[in-house]
Amino acid sequence: MTHPSIHARTQPNKIAYQMAGTGKAITYRELDQLSNQGAHLFRALGLKAGDHIALLMENRLAFMEICWAAQRAGLYYTAISRYLTKDEIAYIIADCGAKVFVTSPKCADQVRDLATRAPGGPIFFMLDEVEPGFRSWDKEAVAQPVSPIADEVAGYDMLYSSGTTGRPKGIKKAFEGKPIDWPNPLLMTLCADMCGMGPDSVYLSPAPLYHAAPLRFNMMAITLGGTSIIMEQFDAEEFLRLVEKHKATQSQLVPTMFVRMLKLPDDVRARYDVSSLKGAIHAAAPCPVDVKAKMIDWWGPILIEYYAGSEGNGVTVCSSQQWLAHRGSVGRAVVGKVKILDETDEEVPTGEIGTVYFADAPVFTYHNDPEKTKRAYNAKGWSTLGDVGYLDADGFLYLTDRKSYMIISGGVNIYPQETEDVLINHPDVADVAVFGVPNEEMGEEVKAVVQPHDMARAGKALESELILYCRKHLSPLKCPRSVDFEAELPRTPTGKLVKRHLRDRYWPKQARA
Repeated sequence: MTHPSIHARTQPNKIAYQMAGTGKAITYRELDQLSNQGAHLFRALGLKAGDHIALLMENRLAFMEICWAAQRAGLYYTAISRYLTKDEIAYIIADCGAKVFVTSPKCADQVRDLATRAPGGPIFFMLDEVEPGFRSWDKEAVAQPVSPIADEVAGYDMLYSSGTTGRPKGIKKAFEGKPIDWPNPLLMTLCADMCGMGPDSVYLSPAPLYHAAPLRFNMMAITLGGTSIIMEQFDAEEFLRLVEKHKATQSQLVPTMFVRMLKLPDDVRARYDVSSLKGAIHAAAPCPVDVKAKMIDWWGPILIEYYAGSEGNGVTVCSSQQWLAHRGSVGRAVVGKVKILDETDEEVPTGEIGTVYFADAPVFTYHNDPEKTKRAYNAKGWSTLGDVGYLDADGFLYLTDRKSYMIISGGVNIYPQETEDVLINHPDVADVAVFGVPNEEMGEEVKAVVQPHDMARAGKALESELILYCRKHLSPLKCPRSVDFEAELPRTPTGKLVKRHLRDRYWPKQARA
């Protein structure tokens, strides 16, 4: 059994968390005391095990302190993206039933109106300098005891999907009343067994903490007794510099980070020693085959890919060695059993594409949304995240795209990810999105929207060059008929492409079938 409170007794002066930019840090003793004070404050405010809190703030030490306070007080803690609109933030606060909400001055503009509304909502707290309508988290927490609360019990994160295809959905785990040091078997397998994380680890965290994987990996790094270095925001060269500076041993990344690092000039990439890295976990979005192959050539066979959702209904894992033998795969199931089904819910033969389901897997619910929960399950009780793919003869899963992004042109199914994976390798392409747009004769045709490295290159000449480049690698049917250019594509800070924000511009306002 491991927990930061245990490490606070055995290694009190070891750094638990440190901010990469400012260098501010807290030791295990300080983390234990601060999280105890937070837990006492929650109890003083009337919160009991099973209640909810929410937080909205930038990457900072207090983010992790508050999450650990909620964890040891048996609370559900909902971290909210800083990049949502005011209405979306208000929706999540109300939907999760937060009794306490904590934010920072950097996020004040997004929630100022909420804090001054009529009573009946959560208690609003702010860190640092407090604005009208907010109570001071710092002042009230510091007045609490640094000893543990009497009724410690494990709480859980209750996070919301990114909302890339609609309203964010909250995923709630059933409250089990476990001890605070109860292990998470899946995270132990990923972090400790496969990635080698442990007491000597230096985990470099490059992503926003509100997202499921960065939050959970940052908590697991400290659960295992290591040190976590948290970047305020991702920068490709800065990431490499920090690996060398801190001799980072593990990190969790997304494919867009790989792309940005690979497109650094050769002399910049060669400038930094990244040999300390022993494990690089990646997920959240599909990784183009060529991109992953180049990363393995550069960093060695230390990449570990997994496919899962915040729903936790199933997981596949693929080591670099397995991937090299099954290029493009996201691995074999380690939680649940993968089933590939057709439109009639029948299993398809090996190698054929269908909707990916998990059987014999953990059950999940979308909070306050029984209809969405129902649509995620079939009659056999198998659940899906809405992705499309196929299995090979060895049981390795390959994802082709999200079902909602599939293009149907002249009755033929086209999966945009394949086209995106080709175009991203063109030297002039910084980012790309491919989707279907209306075509009177064919129903849909393939459209690409490209973010070029240099917007001055955007135009008919580059459009023709990209289409020709695509045709050298793919069937003409899968190649874009046209290419538009944008200065920046709408990605979440965790690397997910919000494709609907682009696609909706090309479709009528009425819902697409």
